[in-house]
Amino acid sequence: MAKNLVIVESPTKAKSITKMLGSNYKVKATYGHLRDLPKSKLGVDIEDDFEPKYIKVRGKAKTINELKKEADNAQNVYLATDPDREGEAISWHLQYLLGLDKNEKNRVEFHEITKNNVKNAIKNPRKIDQNLVDSQQARRVMDRIVGYEISPILWKRVKSGLSAGRVQSVALKLIVDRQKEIDAFKPEEYWTISAKHKEEKIEFESEFYGTKSKKIKISNENGADKILNKIDKDKFEVVDISKTKKKRKAQKPYTTSTLQQDASNKLGFSTKYTMSLAQQLFEGIDLGDKGRVGLITYMRTDATRLSSEIIGESLSYIKEKYGSKYASNGRNYSKKSKQTQDAHEAIRPTSIYNDPISVKDYLTDQQYKLYKMIWTRVVQSQMTDYEYLSTSISLDSNGIVFKASGKITLFDGFMKVSSSKENENFLPDLEKGDVIKATSITKNQHFTKPPANYTEASLVKVLEEYGIGRPSTYSSTIASIISRNYVEFEDRKILPTKLGIRVNDFLQENFNDVINVEFTAKMENELDRIAQDEVYWKDVLKGFYEGFEKDLNAVSKDTNDYKVKDKILDEKCPKCGSPLAIKHGRNGKFIGCTNFPDCNFTKSIIKTTGVKCPKCNDGELIEKVSKKGKRFYGCSNFPSCDYATWDTPTGDRCPECGDLLVHKKNRSTDEIKCNSCDYVKEKIR
Repeated sequence: MAKNLVIVESPTKAKSITKMLGSNYKVKATYGHLRDLPKSKLGVDIEDDFEPKYIKVRGKAKTINELKKEADNAQNVYLATDPDREGEAISWHLQYLLGLDKNEKNRVEFHEITKNNVKNAIKNPRKIDQNLVDSQQARRVMDRIVGYEISPILWKRVKSGLSAGRVQSVALKLIVDRQKEIDAFKPEEYWTISAKHKEEKIEFESEFYGTKSKKIKISNENGADKILNKIDKDKFEVVDISKTKKKRKAQKPYTTSTLQQDASNKLGFSTKYTMSLAQQLFEGIDLGDKGRVGLITYMRTDATRLSSEIIGESLSYIKEKYGSKYASNGRNYSKKSKQTQDAHEAIRPTSIYNDPISVKDYLTDQQYKLYKMIWTRVVQSQMTDYEYLSTSISLDSNGIVFKASGKITLFDGFMKVSSSKENENFLPDLEKGDVIKATSITKNQHFTKPPANYTEASLVKVLEEYGIGRPSTYSSTIASIISRNYVEFEDRKILPTKLGIRVNDFLQENFNDVINVEFTAKMENELDRIAQDEVYWKDVLKGFYEGFEKDLNAVSKDTNDYKVKDKILDEKCPKCGSPLAIKHGRNGKFIGCTNFPDCNFTKSIIKTTGVKCPKCNDGELIEKVSKKGKRFYGCSNFPSCDYATWDTPTGDRCPECGDLLVHKKNRSTDEIKCNSCDYVKEKIR
């Protein structure tokens, strides 16, 4: 019988830690929450000072009994749930379920799953931090009250089966407000004029600026033509040259928010998938002879600081690999805010010497991409600045000023380890007074564009900027409004559905006091204050409920119609002959019988492309969604035909190989090309 019992949440983490601690320790997993508020009722006694009524989670009795038996037979019990507020609360519930002494130091935190870190944590247990627990309790109770009080009203006023969340509803409001802003946007016309030049075999462009005294905006074609008529194509005099040496520092190491943003923008990962991969890297990867090791530190953090040990290790690695001139003097980053605990670091590799290439064979492609991004960001943060020469040239043609800008790298610095190279723009070596020609001058019409729809990356960024949610909630917040069919994706853009707009309209009309950006950010700050022992958690709940209760009592006065009506189709039900309709369910839109519940016929909505499959020449390419939530196009005859493409099929065939031409569009590419070979029909940008 092992003398020591260590309890973690995940069996994967348990497997990693078991090998590190040896035979005197038994490591067991809770497999998630063991004690929580009941699902079938509110579970909060509002009259009794908001006292939560916790119960054992259904289906967890066997796990609880096994842990209780192990704890009773162990000399020491260590509660090693995740090192955040939710993890602290799970340990608190474990303490209660196992009958452990409240005053005993049995809480340990593993910020990284490495042998040294795990053993050091076991040597330094502490008491459970009741302030962190109470902060999590306040969040849980607040969210429960909002969900259980508003959801039945939504069923009655909008559509049955709906639910509302406190933070999720604010995220929905941001998305709907942005869409309304886009819909109301009126584009304004403007024109630009550019000139092409060639001097000393260097081709470059200059852009119309205005006059010597001011910048001028061209609002119509007539204005552009007037300027063109004044320009002497053969006489562009250099009137000013400005050369400035500039430096750019590397970005700070990743927080949860910035990792999710970059993984979305650079890798196309959803926030949910990013956190799943990060959890795998944190909990442990089998590295062959090195054994099972956690490759990164805990992935839910808003800190950017690094430990002195990892800074020293980074600098040693940089000097060995790239030379001393690439190593900085050692950079650390201060705490993001007073709420960021000193024990928390940025997301970083547990060892810089586990460089991406050395561990690649042990990782999946997606794990490797995310790990490489994390590793590179930390190494770059300890490297010297990128240095470049910025040049600006002003050209005058009959009083009309054009400007050209150039950029030349002087020292690559932290860009040495970047997978992408810095764009350089060379200019000829001109002097003031030189006169050059324009090989061509063109005018171009443009229109101002509305603000962009949110993507997962930009939504996470704005949630963090507004102070809404915390590292542990960004991913679940977005996943929640997606699963409720309040929003949908289109080319990575998050668009509100008709249902989402109706729900938001109802909430803003009736619960705007508590479901708004300012109040939600204030509540997040209050939760932080609870964690810092600056305010009592039940006092925060009282303050929240006062305004919420007023809204609940007043909702009956709203007589607006928010009902989402099903769209009747010109198609009959094959079972009963009643009309079919497009309905809204938990998992999105579907086609169902209007005679429900007497008839339960349903079928999926298939988004067709009208493009015949080039492989079997029988099926049609239809829009599908992968397990990772990414859209692709596959043959309707699957599984007998496995043809698929990530890019939008155009219906045209490649003149070189016969495969489909597709529209490939991402951050760096927008073109019509072949799905198989290198043939490109059109480069849009």
